[in-house]
Amino acid sequence: MNFVGIDLHKKSISLCVVDQARVVLRRKSLWCAEPNTIREFFASLGKFQAVVEATSSYEWLWRLIEPLADRLVLAHPYKLRVIAESTKKSDKLDAQVLAEFLALDMIPQAYRPTPRQRAHRRLVRHRLFVLDEQKAVRCRIRAILSEFNADIPKLFTQRGLQLLQEIPLDPQARFVVDRLTAHWRTLEEEIHTIEEELQTFAEKAPTAEAEARAVLKSIPRVGPVTINVVLSELGDIRRFRSAKQVCAYAGLAPGYRESGGKRKDLGITKQGSPRLRWALIETAWRMVLHVPRWRAVFHRLAEQRGKKRAITAVARRLLCVMTAMLKTGQAYRMAA
Repeated sequence: MNFVGIDLHKKSISLCVVDQARVVLRRKSLWCAEPNTIREFFASLGKFQAVVEATSSYEWLWRLIEPLADRLVLAHPYKLRVIAESTKKSDKLDAQVLAEFLALDMIPQAYRPTPRQRAHRRLVRHRLFVLDEQKAVRCRIRAILSEFNADIPKLFTQRGLQLLQEIPLDPQARFVVDRLTAHWRTLEEEIHTIEEELQTFAEKAPTAEAEARAVLKSIPRVGPVTINVVLSELGDIRRFRSAKQVCAYAGLAPGYRESGGKRKDLGITKQGSPRLRWALIETAWRMVLHVPRWRAVFHRLAEQRGKKRAITAVARRLLCVMTAMLKTGQAYRMAA
């Protein structure tokens, strides 16, 4: 059996082939633009296993060589610290280390989303990308208006946009503000179109996903935006052994430093999915504002830790509740 380590880059891949004794048999560099050459190389290996890191662009290569491989492994890039921390780093060495770890069956594996999960994630992240762009446009318009001491409360409402046209600005400022406003309207239409596509996507959900959506929808103040972010970012909830793992994936797990028998608690790690963390904290604020039970939890924690840590703790607790609900399939029940 051959073991192949693949170091994938934007334009090229570096390959290292070792045997069970981790003796290097072949090294090769190939261009990503030549898929037939890549396929021919792997076909020439006979029986082989291969490993590639879970970068943003691995999927096309996976689909290319999957029919040829006895086994494909997706390596977790953060857990495979030996590559990043190596004092001698090169593409050849990275590929060799991957191959050697594969031969030893010591690769920390990453989760590979299904095609539907990848499509869902792509839609949800595009919506968030457009929202970020729209926020930047709003901030730019307000920055220009502040130069004329003319900022308007509730600017981005129908009435606010009407008032915007009446503000006396110099010709250049008016030109820029009008162009930015037109861009904001275009982005608003784009968000509406994406949300329609997400609705169509949800209507075609398989049974398990439809049930997961219904379960999450039973939580007060949890709407389509939160549901889409949670499901697209988490994928299959069964891949997590515990709620603690889910919280770590969301970057909501508290960190700590321990030395000399003393332990110091730190803030959250902020590793993992920033989109999931954002959605949970936004949802936690809504629940604190509108759901008495969650508001009581927040105020109790805020007295002890301050508001910032308290809302993070509420978001973490909410994620633990979601995890249990998704695993059991039970709807939300308000405590008596």
